[in-house]
Amino acid sequence: MHSLKPSRRTFLGGLAVSAAYFTVPGALADELVRTPPQTEGPFYPDKLPLDTDNDLLVINDSIKPSVGEITWLSGRILGLNGAPLKNAVVEIWQCDHHGAYLHSGTTNADKRDTNFQGFGRFLTGSTGEYLFRTIKPVPYPGRTPHIHFQVKVKGQENFTTQCYVKDHPNNARDGILNSIRDPKAKSSILVDFAPIKDSKVGELAAKFDIVLGFTPEA
Repeated sequence: MHSLKPSRRTFLGGLAVSAAYFTVPGALADELVRTPPQTEGPFYPDKLPLDTDNDLLVINDSIKPSVGEITWLSGRILGLNGAPLKNAVVEIWQCDHHGAYLHSGTTNADKRDTNFQGFGRFLTGSTGEYLFRTIKPVPYPGRTPHIHFQVKVKGQENFTTQCYVKDHPNNARDGILNSIRDPKAKSSILVDFAPIKDSKVGELAAKFDIVLGFTPEA
């Protein structure tokens, strides 16, 4: 697996590349599928890390990065009418390459990658965009690979869901994913993790838009 200690310029450059996602007009309101809610699960960090930024691969000024397939995870937070949601707090958390969470109850804490942040936050801008640099999720006993999301919008209840690796063989056996009966809703949380062309370290890009069940105020 690849690991890389980025410069600040490298990370900001990635932000510029990913911004191309956000210049595409949103889908028409009647084409939008509301993102299905999913369980928060038992492993939302019980003690948040000191570093909660959107780069989960490097903690503070550490010179040693985490292990895994580097992934630029991006998307937009939208209302039912397709309007982008500004100033929404997007949180993600996931297990590391060894299947361990940033949580005291994780089953294999002795194997946890202490260089993986495990949790990150991003405040959306005017186009509702978010961006994280993380790793491609991996399976662990009982679950197919996934990343947890929680979206916090002022005046609304927190929204929690998960995104999954599209076409992963373990998806067919995952009870939480398959609790979603609506095919369109289920498809909306299955995400391509695609190689980035010309990336020298094998980086991936994944795009996951989240459609919340309300219409934002003008």
